[in-house]
Amino acid sequence: MVDIQEKLEQGYIQSKVIIELAGKPKEYIEKTIKQYLELIKKNADLKVLKEDLGETKEIEGEENKGLWITFIELELLAKDIPTLTGFCFDYMPSSIEIIAPAELKIKDRQFTSIMNDLQGKLHKLDMGAKQLNNENKFLKKNAYFLATNLVSVLLKTGAKTLKDLSRLSGMVEKDMNEFLEKLIKQEFVKKEGEEYKWIKSDKREE
Repeated sequence: MVDIQEKLEQGYIQSKVIIELAGKPKEYIEKTIKQYLELIKKNADLKVLKEDLGETKEIEGEENKGLWITFIELELLAKDIPTLTGFCFDYMPSSIEIIAPAELKIKDRQFTSIMNDLQGKLHKLDMGAKQLNNENKFLKKNAYFLATNLVSVLLKTGAKTLKDLSRLSGMVEKDMNEFLEKLIKQEFVKKEGEEYKWIKSDKREE
């Protein structure tokens, strides 16, 4: 059994943390949260005092259909501030509460190391976000041209209503309507009554 007071006198930090995990399927996040716990227990600089694995629940809302969320609440001892900070970087707990000691002291070199680690993590996140943004733009552009070509093929066989285009393309009417409005502004398509017609044009989206 861990002597908490002895560890605190050695400079350890006692805290409560909650780690949340969301995803699908249900079995995957349950397995992953348990793997997190095993990895934490294998860290010689961390001592798990208590563990409470929460119930896995399905996230409400149509936009979250099929997504599940679970959590684990831990009380643990971290060897020092850098260890606790590293733990937060690695597992990104949703909350953390320092139980003891009441005051924390940190050396300048430790603080410098923490700041450098933080900057490194932020840099990686920034690079990842920029890469995803570029990929997203590329995918959106390709999706636009694919959808334009599909509508072009459908309308060149004859005028069609919004309902017809939605049924034939598999695109919901709301999204198809918004897309057709854009094509009308670009003079690819014109609307006559309830029907849409393709206009021969050399215009392309810049």
